[in-house]
Amino acid sequence: MLKIAFAPEYVLPLPVNHRFPISKYELIPLQLLHEGTATADNFFEPKILDPEIVALTHTRAYIQRLQNLEMTASEMRKIGFPQTPELMKREFIIAGGTLECCEFAGQFGVALNVAGGTHHAFADKGEGFCLLNDCAIAANYLLHKNKTEKILIVDLDVHQGQGTAKIFEREPRVFTFSMHGKNNYPLHKEKSTLDVELPDGMIDEDYLALLYNHLPAIIDSFQPDFAFYISGVDIIATDRFGKLHVSMEGCKRRDAFVFETMKKHNIPVVVSMGGGYSPDIREILEAHCNTFRIAKEIYL
Repeated sequence: MLKIAFAPEYVLPLPVNHRFPISKYELIPLQLLHEGTATADNFFEPKILDPEIVALTHTRAYIQRLQNLEMTASEMRKIGFPQTPELMKREFIIAGGTLECCEFAGQFGVALNVAGGTHHAFADKGEGFCLLNDCAIAANYLLHKNKTEKILIVDLDVHQGQGTAKIFEREPRVFTFSMHGKNNYPLHKEKSTLDVELPDGMIDEDYLALLYNHLPAIIDSFQPDFAFYISGVDIIATDRFGKLHVSMEGCKRRDAFVFETMKKHNIPVVVSMGGGYSPDIREILEAHCNTFRIAKEIYL
């Protein structure tokens, strides 16, 4: 069964002129239900994540400051969201969704979170619309509980997950693989286990050739037994910030290859949506929904 994490708190009201397409979190489940890709039984509502679990990844001082709304104006500018109790609750629920997906991925091969992919969050600070690093939190929990031995994080968002790279820079049980725009945010990039920097304007075949070459080689050498996949759709040509020229079809082929590779090697995979900033919300919606459609096609 395809299991999908979604909660009403994912849909957070923001100022009308805010550049972050928050409405996609409401529209993705509605579209999946409308077209029949998912039914109500596919969705589960995650709980607020226990701060003790969050503290396996983030510093206790940072967690406390988030909970008490003690972030400075400068810090919140780097994050990009207004500081509200609703935002803080939302972040703990989204991270909880990614963690709860791990159990379903173990059962069914794959599970997806409608949100997440908050890879810019460091252990002690947030950046780039990211406050808590959901994949890092879930990965550290699995390791802490000895539920897995080696974890692969496949980050195909167009922006490097510098927070994830930094969190795991001295953790040999986690392989961080990032394919990201060389000239894109963040300006200062951390060192992942493997970084593949992409030039502006890259097209489908060049992008996919790199993925087809690197992902199987990583699996053969590292031999992970669990994976997280950040499936950002900001690689498509219409994205406002992506700087790449990957087509919608190319993005679908990317997702299909990741899922087919994980299934072939019997590696459970948890998917977080990551970024998508095309001016037309329909482009964002279509690209994200393709990830769910392909997961269903390959795993069911």
